[in-house]
Amino acid sequence: MNLRRLFLIPIVLGCFIIPTRADDKQAVTSVEKTSVPFTKTPANIQDLKELQQRVQEVYKKVVPSVVGIQIGGASGSGVIVREDGLVLTAGHVSGDPDKSCTVILRDGKRIKAKSLGQNTGIDSGMIQIEEKGKWPFVDMGNSKDLKKDQWVVAIGHPGGFDPGRTPVLRLGRVINSNNSFIQTDCTLVGGDSGGPLFDLDGKVVGIHSRIGPAINFNIHVPVDTFRDTWTRLVSGESWNGNRIKFAAKGMEDRIGAHFEMNGGILKVREVTKGSMAEQAGLKVKDLIAKFDGKNVTSEDEIEDIIKKKKSGEKVVVEVDRGIDRLTLNLEVKK
Repeated sequence: MNLRRLFLIPIVLGCFIIPTRADDKQAVTSVEKTSVPFTKTPANIQDLKELQQRVQEVYKKVVPSVVGIQIGGASGSGVIVREDGLVLTAGHVSGDPDKSCTVILRDGKRIKAKSLGQNTGIDSGMIQIEEKGKWPFVDMGNSKDLKKDQWVVAIGHPGGFDPGRTPVLRLGRVINSNNSFIQTDCTLVGGDSGGPLFDLDGKVVGIHSRIGPAINFNIHVPVDTFRDTWTRLVSGESWNGNRIKFAAKGMEDRIGAHFEMNGGILKVREVTKGSMAEQAGLKVKDLIAKFDGKNVTSEDEIEDIIKKKKSGEKVVVEVDRGIDRLTLNLEVKK
């Protein structure tokens, strides 16, 4: 039995739990005492039931705070961590500061919001709900305390918010973690970006950032990095910190380019020297009109396309550069 695939389907919801309010200082620096990391591998049916019950309890507790995000024509996920509606998400989801966006609650309610700060290096971002209210939120944990093989759950809106489906949960384990990234084998797909990674105490320990080349190679931003740069993010600052350095071979950017949203269109923000993107002729500020004949609205979608190609295959990329529409041929190299 493949335990890592047991929870690919959303768990039936129970009670609606809203944690008690923490003030701003607590939201940044204080974390409740946690239990010993849950790393036990089920050896029998009873162990499996225990793990299942623990996961169900976490889901019931945290799912009201998991939100969908729509900004500039793209979709992503996020999690509310403060009662006034402060949302943690990925930097490539929130985009540039002070942009209008929409936060979607579990019941489909749509709320006006705006983007705050972003660290494009480590891929952290924040969004603030503008409507006054007491929003369901969850506590931030300590990502530095994560252990190898610790059970975690990834929640988000794969493929974007679906009104006929609750946020989807994937169960997995920590493969590797440090102060720059968390690697797990929780399955992620496009639309999950920005969603929360929880420990089995129901605390946010990471934010989904990158889909890897294999099921056990997905990357999350450690929640501690949000705490360390809290003031800069809340104040709406945008900066390019040190890019995430991955310890495992093969986690380099697939095509060697990074993107940001520009009026609902992907714009090239950075091109790595010697990469597939540079060799194809892709340049900073190019707008992606079509990628492999498809309209794409996120880096995740581009990575999904490249992942399915064989080495040596060509991908046609249509870009708008100034007033010109150019056709580029990107050769896949693996």
